[in-house]
Amino acid sequence: MAEAVWSTDTGEAVYRSRDPVRNLRLRVHLQRITSSNFLHYQPAAQLGKDLIDLATFRPPPTASGHRPDEDEEEEVVIGWQEKLFSQFEVDLYQNEAACQSPLDHQYRQEILKLENSGGRKNRRIFTYTDSDRYTNLEEHCQKMTTAASEVPSFLVERMANVRRRRQDRRGMEGGILKSRIVTWEPSEEFIRNSHVINTPLQTMYIMADLGPYGKLGYKKYEHVLCTLKVDSNGVITVKPDFTGLKGPYRIETEGEKQELWKYTIDNVSSLAQPEEEEREQRVFKDLYGRHKEYLNSLVGTDFEMTVPGALRLFVNGEVVSAQGYEYDNLYVHFFVELPTSNWSSPAFQQLSGITQTCVTKSLGMDKVAYFSYPFTFEASFLHEDESADALPEWPVLYCEVLSLDFWQRYRVEGYGAVVLPATPGPSWSRVPSGKGCGVCWTVWKDSASRVLFTVCW
Repeated sequence: MAEAVWSTDTGEAVYRSRDPVRNLRLRVHLQRITSSNFLHYQPAAQLGKDLIDLATFRPPPTASGHRPDEDEEEEVVIGWQEKLFSQFEVDLYQNEAACQSPLDHQYRQEILKLENSGGRKNRRIFTYTDSDRYTNLEEHCQKMTTAASEVPSFLVERMANVRRRRQDRRGMEGGILKSRIVTWEPSEEFIRNSHVINTPLQTMYIMADLGPYGKLGYKKYEHVLCTLKVDSNGVITVKPDFTGLKGPYRIETEGEKQELWKYTIDNVSSLAQPEEEEREQRVFKDLYGRHKEYLNSLVGTDFEMTVPGALRLFVNGEVVSAQGYEYDNLYVHFFVELPTSNWSSPAFQQLSGITQTCVTKSLGMDKVAYFSYPFTFEASFLHEDESADALPEWPVLYCEVLSLDFWQRYRVEGYGAVVLPATPGPSWSRVPSGKGCGVCWTVWKDSASRVLFTVCW
């Protein structure tokens, strides 16, 4: 018998849905396992003609019209936060003196209406919603482990009173929060409620009263069939998971008369019609379009986008120093040469520069001229062939070191050229500012002369 294969995986499952949670529908089927259930699944050919039908031993109907077998099996379709009263709640709220809160009085009025309309349709299966006291007590007394002798830790005691509930939105007056942004002297309750990740959460419990026939309405016979939790992000947590193709779950009651119950949980939420899905897609498209326009308005129109298929190169550099040259009053003349193929620069862009004339300073045995002259330029390369073998030519930086004598005559002290590296290599080192990569170039006059450039992008 396939029904005898029980599902032992009672862990929780997590789902995410964009649909409103009010559309959630669950079908819960509960049945007590008896010997007649097993005989019911036996083939008819195995029941001999001379055997007495077990139906002849079935007890007569009770005064209420319910047979015991009918009381042992029930199937209910439940919606999200739909309240189904238990026999205990019916007996409790019929007494007006037991009603203390406005919710209790509301439940009393609903129960009286049910009694006038013929009574409640459910018998053993009922629910506790997010507003019921059971939800508060269950969250307060829940255990962290499955150990029977669990001792709550310090963290568990601190978190016991923190309820993950949907908080009311704080009022705004003129765009300013009513509450203070900084609380200089927080209380212990404020610390418990504020210094924790508090995702708004709603909970619902699907319960079953597994008491013996004729003894419904006792709290000790209540058992949790399923726990549903939904947060504000559309995440739905189900414990245990929907039955699906798995076997039913089982519950063994305790006491003198141990009984075995099985139950299944199925998602029977109605599927959206094609017209509704199309309308929903249009709404989402319009919403995303409006959000994109809003983000574009924040960025503004001054932000320039790169042309598709183009490479933009931004170089920020500095002529740092010149060292080891014979004469004083040094300056550096440099310019960038772009390859003729597919490279371009803005019309206002200056690809050359001249530093100020600098007097040298003695540093040990050498004379050093410190320029600290910054420069920047940008260029664009338009990709036409993106294959690996078609790497672009790279810009070249040329520089020339000159000196100025007493008679205002210019002398060339040295010159050189270097190709801007396409990728960082062994010769690159991190600049102190941390803005990019730097490289030192040497412009030779002799073996002891050089010019230091620092470039980053």
